Amino acid sequence: MTYENPHPSLPDAAGAEAHPSGFRPRWNKVPEVTAYFWIIKVLCTTVGETAADLLNEKAGLGLTGVSVLMSALLAVALVVQFRTRSYRAGVYWLAVALISVVGTLISDNLTDNMGVPLETSTTVFAIVLAIVFAVWYWRERTLSIHHIDTVGRESFYWLAVLFTFALGTAAGDLVSERMNLGYWVSAVLFALAIAAVAIAHFALGANAVWSFWIAYILTRPLGASIGDYLSQPTGDGGLGLGTVVTSVLFLAVILGLVVFLTVTQRDVTGKEPVRFQSG
Repeated sequence: MTYENPHPSLPDAAGAEAHPSGFRPRWNKVPEVTAYFWIIKVLCTTVGETAADLLNEKAGLGLTGVSVLMSALLAVALVVQFRTRSYRAGVYWLAVALISVVGTLISDNLTDNMGVPLETSTTVFAIVLAIVFAVWYWRERTLSIHHIDTVGRESFYWLAVLFTFALGTAAGDLVSERMNLGYWVSAVLFALAIAAVAIAHFALGANAVWSFWIAYILTRPLGASIGDYLSQPTGDGGLGLGTVVTSVLFLAVILGLVVFLTVTQRDVTGKEPVRFQSG
């Protein structure tokens, strides 16, 4: 367990972290990275793609209206997430699902409403994400997702998540449009890229933190390709299920997995007891 210490890396004179009175104890606020994590992440990414299309085209809200609505919902979800003292599967994955939609909409607004080329938006998002990581490391001296246990680290974490979704959307659209591979071929391509990252980490010893975030970025275009393949008309290379059926199907699976994890707590990171130094 840790505390909301504004300088969590600074020990006191005795060598233990200082915990001034009034600090609230908080466990790690994010789940353990398991197979369940990656499955739900891809499903949330798919929902982010199909739900954005559904609200934009079928609900008649328009790109701007959808962006305002989903940003407001995301703000509420993040307030709840930040106010929890430990990881809560339902709250966490609701925030991820909403941030996947908002990240998609940020990229779509730049491309469709402002006419920003995908090459430019991809580059800008990559630079912004690099800045987030640089400031995060400079401030916290770590990018580990196993210790998202202060408000500062949690803020950096969600900023990084937002821009990985935006970057993944822009980069995925750029690859799909420029290479004209089609939905399922694009999905296979991004799946192979993720597999390469996994091999580099597990077999070749690539850095765990960077392997995680690279895979996190790549799951965005993977999920989008799967969503487009399922939802788009057969004449456009899809299966023609539509955005409604695809969104409801994936949301149902996400809900089932989140309920399962809430009950079993299989993705809860280990809790360390608080140690108090005797006088």
